Amino acid sequence: MAPDNSFLLIGTLATQANTTKDTVRHYDQLGLLKSRKRQAGSRLYTEFHPECIERIELIKSAQAIGFNLNEVKNCLNDYYDGTLDIDKQISIISEKLAQTKRQQVNLINVINELNARRAVLEDMKSDNTNILSKGEWDERLMEQLLDETNSV
Repeated sequence: MAPDNSFLLIGTLATQANTTKDTVRHYDQLGLLKSRKRQAGSRLYTEFHPECIERIELIKSAQAIGFNLNEVKNCLNDYYDGTLDIDKQISIISEKLAQTKRQQVNLINVINELNARRAVLEDMKSDNTNILSKGEWDERLMEQLLDETNSV
């Protein structure tokens, strides 16, 4: 029986998928890629199914929109097996969107807090005040936060 030459060695896969060998190894260790071991003399090679090129592209696309590798792993095989129906995909995307919106609100709060603290420090600098008591700091910060809240 002739050997199956359609499988790719890691270097070829990395090049064709426009990624690195380290990334391929990492994805393989996580179980994201289909591979097999092949003995060649005293060396053991890992060969990858040609489908892995598309898998890597899909993984990178999912990461670009906020999915981590564990989230990708949970769905990838179901996607390729055809058992990840449209309703489930919509549900997964909707949950990721809701999570991202919560992160956005948190980031806006952090930005507002940082702007308020910077404004207090700039006021201190212009007043030549280098040290404030905790009460004075809290009072100035609260004033700044209220000013920003009223201006929004």
